[in-house]
Amino acid sequence: MTTLLQRQIFRETSHLFVLGTGVLLTLILISRAVQMRELFLGLDLGIFDTVLLFAYMTPLFLMLVIPISCMLSVFLTFLRMSTDRELVALRAGGVSIWQMLPAPVLFSLLCTGLTLWVSLHWLAWGMDRFRSSMMEIASTRARIVVQPGVFNKDFPNLVLFARQVDPASGKMRQVLVDDRSHAERKLVILAPDGDIETDRQRGELVFRLRDGEIHTSDKQGASVLAFDTYRVRLPLDSLFKNIDLGDVRPREMSWNTLLEVDQEAERERDPSFANRVAVEIQKRWAYPAACVALTLFALPLAAAFEGLHRQTGLVLALVMFFVYYSLMSFGFSMGEAGTVPPAIGLWIPNALFFFAGLYGIRLAERERAPRIVSLLALLRGRKAA
Repeated sequence: MTTLLQRQIFRETSHLFVLGTGVLLTLILISRAVQMRELFLGLDLGIFDTVLLFAYMTPLFLMLVIPISCMLSVFLTFLRMSTDRELVALRAGGVSIWQMLPAPVLFSLLCTGLTLWVSLHWLAWGMDRFRSSMMEIASTRARIVVQPGVFNKDFPNLVLFARQVDPASGKMRQVLVDDRSHAERKLVILAPDGDIETDRQRGELVFRLRDGEIHTSDKQGASVLAFDTYRVRLPLDSLFKNIDLGDVRPREMSWNTLLEVDQEAERERDPSFANRVAVEIQKRWAYPAACVALTLFALPLAAAFEGLHRQTGLVLALVMFFVYYSLMSFGFSMGEAGTVPPAIGLWIPNALFFFAGLYGIRLAERERAPRIVSLLALLRGRKAA
């Protein structure tokens, strides 16, 4: 009977997990698509390219979605068993709540392994591919926008003129650039040739000019400066709205790169960047561990909500995850500020929910866990009286 029970719990939990992951991931991607609608409409991307961009963003969202789906699936499974009085029947038959734990604990460990694989390997791959795709799109768009013999004003604070342009290679001849990014002075750059390239590390579109002159004029007068190579940098943030493609951030780095950068930041005595890297290192392990902590917390919570409808239980479970995520966010902020060591700030939420879950299971095993629905009904009755 125990083996059959474990299989049934594991099967129902797995089905709910797949459904929950699909729904939550779809909602997040739709929300992200709404934020990026101007980008997709402006670039006129095909369906295949759009799907690829969302696929590259998926690992970042999965790190958050898998733990919450794991918690929801276990919570809803045991809430249904509690509402249908199956838990009461099992306890009457001599099956304790501890004997029901193997299936949900095994399931949470599998979710932990999946989240760990995403955080250590798939996340960096997805972010790198997303950055590379956006850089390629930016370079292609710039080559298309820059028309020969036309003053191009599509770039923020920049007017670009090139008599000849090769769209395939990005080579330009007889180039004039009017840089309007400085309010106190006027900057005009002339060069016989140049080209268009991208800087992946800094997230910038670069116009590289060679063997030209810089004509500068301000209130104090005018000057001319010759150069061998000059680069006009245009941050892609100003070209693509709602897309942050600045310097490569810790969350975009692979696990090995994070460890190397962490050592370099400590040697260079850069506390701010070192704290951000340390927080990211802890986050790569804290989110996977959350699957186990939240699962143990969800078990007695479902027993406490006996008689509650699934829809209401779903909302309450989401509220509890919001509390967990708020604690994690607070740990992120404190860790990046250096107020609390990241190893402490990011693991306190997991520890709180883990031990609260163990304590709740112990109470449920002794049938001392409060029936919250009954308590609410009792309170309503008293108010009515």
